[in-house]
Amino acid sequence: MQTEKNPMLATELSGLKLLHQGKVRDVYELPDNHVLLVATDRASAFDIVLPTGIPHKGEVLTQISAFWYEQTSDVIPNAFIAILNQDIADKFGVQCTRDYFGRSMVMKKTEVLKIEAVVRGYLSGSGWDEYKQNSSICAIELPNGLLESSQLVEPIFTPTTKAEPPDHDAHINYEQVEQLLGSEIANAVKLRALALYRYGSHYVAQQGLIIADTKFEFGLLNNEVTLIDEVMTPDSSRFWSSEQYFPGKSQESFDKQPLRDYLKNLDWNIHQPPPELPEEVVNSMTERYLQAHKIITGRNL
Repeated sequence: MQTEKNPMLATELSGLKLLHQGKVRDVYELPDNHVLLVATDRASAFDIVLPTGIPHKGEVLTQISAFWYEQTSDVIPNAFIAILNQDIADKFGVQCTRDYFGRSMVMKKTEVLKIEAVVRGYLSGSGWDEYKQNSSICAIELPNGLLESSQLVEPIFTPTTKAEPPDHDAHINYEQVEQLLGSEIANAVKLRALALYRYGSHYVAQQGLIIADTKFEFGLLNNEVTLIDEVMTPDSSRFWSSEQYFPGKSQESFDKQPLRDYLKNLDWNIHQPPPELPEEVVNSMTERYLQAHKIITGRNL
């Protein structure tokens, strides 16, 4: 495993306006309607940011996203310009240390659409929870008798809100998406999300992976529905091993599973200060991120 001095938990870029700070990404304004997305090494679970970082996480998320942007740019418009390096930093007036290279993306600035475009090809997570209650997800009726982790007949579009808690990530149906975005934009988001999922699923299947579900974010750029933010990473997707896949139970995945398992076994709840993570959990997560990067891109970080 590669080594790194210290995980990046906070960002500070002199002369740039901080537009937004998410659980993992910090977004800075750049000249000429561009933004800089810096993927930190912050770890989060259950909508809580933890005090311990995961080495290499930000680099993995950024470079997997860039890989997908380049793979799909001919068919789905995206806002990606480049991964930050010295030349790009000089071009856009970014004064930073080398720690920001490899983990930061220059993007075109868009009008962010206020939904998360979730696509599911398998029955897992919150989708499985909703299915158990009424045999449907986001008002899409599904066959009775499906098992946890069952593959669906075809991928389904199951959007969620981007509202503030407690409405964050709440399932909404397609009619609600049309009400929020208008029918033309809603249709473009749905078709592009499904096309991206099908492409990504076919691609990773050749590397022995399954994308159980994933979420995309879109914005409007010159009135065109445009892909933004991270794309088919271990943070935004549920990746399973094809070789180990067996429906009827929860599957091991290349994501935050060691972190969630650790927190669930602690005498801790989300109303208490979040705990530091032990070294074995941090190492396990770093290894999963690096492994996912290698499998998807075919390259070592």
